[in-house]
Amino acid sequence: MKFFIDTAEISEIRELAETGLVDGITTNPSLIKQSGRDFIEVITEICGVISGPVSAEVIATDTAGMLSEGRRLAAIASNVTVKLPLTWDGLKACRTFADEGIATNVTLCFSANQALLAAKAGASFISPFIGRLDDLGVDGLELIHKIRTIYDNYGFETEILAASIRSSAHVEACALAGADVATIPPQVLKSLSRHTLTDKGLASFLTDWETTGQSI
Repeated sequence: MKFFIDTAEISEIRELAETGLVDGITTNPSLIKQSGRDFIEVITEICGVISGPVSAEVIATDTAGMLSEGRRLAAIASNVTVKLPLTWDGLKACRTFADEGIATNVTLCFSANQALLAAKAGASFISPFIGRLDDLGVDGLELIHKIRTIYDNYGFETEILAASIRSSAHVEACALAGADVATIPPQVLKSLSRHTLTDKGLASFLTDWETTGQSI
């Protein structure tokens, strides 16, 4: 499974990129606004740090506006993926971008039928929001399973990009469900390496080593 990081903070991206574990980045206008920087400037800098897909979201809600904004975003760098909302206008824009060879990430997916439409529209990625479904008392992971089955049934190449991930348990469940990608907050990615038994085992090893008085 690929790991994308859901952030617009350049310092976090640089730090995590050094691990070799980051395959891409997802952003949105709200995340970039929080940084207090120019939208285009931030996307350009991120694309210079990460060689994988960088999702940059349009603000327009009509097809013509999405096409205009998306083409400007795609011109920033070859690894920009234009992020579109899962609306009728967004699906029409997605089809046009697919025909033009521009990668797309169709976001705000909450049903298997929506995911089917996005795949037929030629989306590069579909982003089901599992955490937000969980908030409504709906099993968000079940949606990942349904989309995986549908895409496998018909050979769709659209990648399932699990979004709205809140915990390490979400990451594990998405991997088991067959998600192609998980977009993860930086703190959740770091938490994947932690386990209480690892900490205890390391502490015990270090204590035993120190008692020998040896050095490496």
